[in-house]
Amino acid sequence: MIASHQDMLDYREADRIALRRTYSVHLIYDEVWKFQRLLRRVEYLTNCKKHRGPFWRLLHKWYSLRFHAQSVRCGFDIPPNVFGPGLSIAHRGTIVVHPDARVGANCRLHVDVVIGTRPGPEERVPSIGDNCYIGPGSKIFGDIVIGPDTAIGANSVVNRSFPEGNMTIAGAPARKISDTGSREYIIATRSQKPVLG
Repeated sequence: MIASHQDMLDYREADRIALRRTYSVHLIYDEVWKFQRLLRRVEYLTNCKKHRGPFWRLLHKWYSLRFHAQSVRCGFDIPPNVFGPGLSIAHRGTIVVHPDARVGANCRLHVDVVIGTRPGPEERVPSIGDNCYIGPGSKIFGDIVIGPDTAIGANSVVNRSFPEGNMTIAGAPARKISDTGSREYIIATRSQKPVLG
């Protein structure tokens, strides 16, 4: 979770690398990059309560309104403080994430993904590990755990846990289909060292 200005900069840089964006004049027209930058700014302004004051509240409101407008423009319903650093949203399109869900670092998301609750009296949400790839149309819901380095295939319905990670799951309902993890689908941004294995 972002707890300082430096954390915000680190998260934003990890996101930029995960999105494979380079600094150029074209970056200002990139809708997904704008969304992710605003997401990290709102997280920073929300979490750093030590700076409370009229100006801080006004700044928080201003960025929250911009974040909401960009969310609507892109079709994303992604609340703050859900994703770790290195978030990579493939492109614009409908993505819905429950505010209580927790997703680790270096997650790659595609269009029509839903991460939500299972119907019932208690809202229980998924916990997803680091370095996960979530394919187009995937639905992940309920009190489940998805382990690190997991690739979730397109149009999968994941309603049970796969805590061991390092695999590919797919289908409706999802099941393990391969021991191949998510390495080929995402970029690990937290370390500059090459991944061996």
